This record gives sequence, structure tokens and C-alpha cells, in this order.
Amino acid sequence: MFNWITGVIASFGYFGIAGLMLLENVFPPIPSELIMPLAGYMAAQGKFSLIGLIVAGTIGSVIGALLWYWIGLKIGIKRLCHLSSRHGRWIGITPRDITRTKKWFDKHGWAAVFFGRMLPGARTLISVPAGMARMPFLPFLAYTTVGSALWTALLTVAGYLLGKQYSEVASWVNPVSTGVIVILVLLYIYRVITWKPLEDPDESSGAMPSRES
Repeated sequence: MFNWITGVIASFGYFGIAGLMLLENVFPPIPSELIMPLAGYMAAQGKFSLIGLIVAGTIGSVIGALLWYWIGLKIGIKRLCHLSSRHGRWIGITPRDITRTKKWFDKHGWAAVFFGRMLPGARTLISVPAGMARMPFLPFLAYTTVGSALWTALLTVAGYLLGKQYSEVASWVNPVSTGVIVILVLLYIYRVITWKPLEDPDESSGAMPSRES
């Protein structure tokens, strides 16, 4: 993966960074923790502007978040619960997971969106309950942009400061990142094989909010 990311950045520059960060939000196994430090390292070599990389990475991350926000907005919690009750084995979530996530989001609101942009895993998923909860678009965009910019800047500057030492870090980052993907795939397969329907049918009906918002 390390070599592939390097090739994308070298070939497409800032557009490549934005595209990779967009993919990171759509397909989490492509980690921003690998993309942006590598970009920062390349900036230290004089190949890119540090500010330009941060802006490009933030734009890609925000676009990915907006995609999931739109999905949550259009699907709504009722429809998503119905979808998970029928196809939960394949998408990996149950109606119970969805209603719990919705309650958690209702409790934490904007803080969930802001800090969620800096948490592995949550970066991708937090936009869905924001859309399902009908969070106003402008506040969502603002908190998402600021949170994404801070996280992107932190990773990029870290790679920049590592400088020549980054090549040494990359020698173990590449196999580790590949290992993480393999583990995630195996966990998904295990969950599909061992999937059990929701024991209590009321979890997918009575516990579900009566309105989509």
C-alpha cells in the first residue's frame, strides 16, 4: 500500500492527496495516518507546499464526509434500520447498533462531529448519524472542516518534521498497514460467518424512533 500511495501522490500531486483522503473516508482501510505523513515527508523534500497539502487533504476529507452525511440524510434511520434487519449479516450492523449510535449522537451533537473527525474509524461513520439526525448543513460543514483540517495538519506536519527519518519509519509502516487491512478483512469474514439474527424482535421495531429525524 505504501508504494501505491507514493505513486498516486507523485503522479497526481495535490489532486492525488485530495482523492486519497476522499477514499479514506469512503474506504477506511486506506489510512490517513499513512497518507498525510508521507505527503508531509515529500513536502520536506521540496516537492510540495506544506499548506497546499493540508488544504488538499482537508478538501478530500470533507467531500468524503459530505457523501456519508448525504447518505444518512436520504436513507433516514427507519430505512437504515429496515435495511440492517434484512442485510445486517453483510453490512455488519444491526438495528440495535443504529439506534444506539443515534442516541449517542443526539447526546453529544456537534462535539461528536468535531472530535469524531480526529478518531480512527469514527471519521467515516460519524457523518451518517449526523445526516440521519438532520443536523443543519452549515454547522455540520463547519465542524467537519475544522476537525478535518486540524487532523490533516497534525499528520502532515508530523511527516514534515520527521524528514529523512520517515524513510526508516516507512520500512515498518508499510507491512503494518497491510497487516491491518488483512485483519479487517478476516474480522469481516468472521462476523459474516458467525452472524446471528437479533434475539429480541422488539429491538428492531419498538426501540426504533417513530420518525426519521
